[in-house]
Amino acid sequence: MPVTRLIDLPDLRERVRVFRDRSHAGRLLSEILSEYRHSNALVMAIPAGGVPVAVVVGECLKRPVDVVVVSKITFPWNTEAGYGALAFDGTLRLNDALLARTSLNERQIAEDIEQTRQKIQRRVARMRRGLPPLDVVGRTLIVVDDGLASGFTMRVAVEALAQQGAASIAIAVPTGHADAVASFAAPVEAVYCANVRTGWSFAVADAYEHWSDVGEEEAAQALRACQKAQ
Repeated sequence: MPVTRLIDLPDLRERVRVFRDRSHAGRLLSEILSEYRHSNALVMAIPAGGVPVAVVVGECLKRPVDVVVVSKITFPWNTEAGYGALAFDGTLRLNDALLARTSLNERQIAEDIEQTRQKIQRRVARMRRGLPPLDVVGRTLIVVDDGLASGFTMRVAVEALAQQGAASIAIAVPTGHADAVASFAAPVEAVYCANVRTGWSFAVADAYEHWSDVGEEEAAQALRACQKAQ
């Protein structure tokens, strides 16, 4: 069952290089999220790339910002490609169809999962610096990333937050592939995607004029600055 609502910016459909950078993307994304201004919603960023977008969304909507730490489980021979995702609370999803076409055995998969778990623990420690997470129980959550390609990592983030007791969840991304955007069902109530694109080839970076990886420390500093101003 598809999501009940998909909200985009029609003028940006099928276009590339529509955002100057992640901050500009956050401002445009905020335009279609205006209904959440002065609500009880929390903005939840997926680090690291989602943090600069979420910080601007939080500022524009005047809503608190926190992080939901999730990571791809990557292939040993290609750390850019993933076959699963793991969340901060242990929520795990593997792409079984993809794994069936590889030579990975159970021992290798277990090792990759453990390495990812350690990576998440380090990232949580760096992002939080001892501060407790915001309480999501009974709250509306807006989960933000810098783009949506397959939707695999986002789906694990949503599952983890739903298990934490969120009342409702919306997804907000500056850019996304139409198939991924349309694939979300309950508990996601709406997907906000400013720039929706189709086609067999899709790269999140193509939506941005200026694109570079966001370092963990850069994301952590941006989050702390935002939280101090809240």
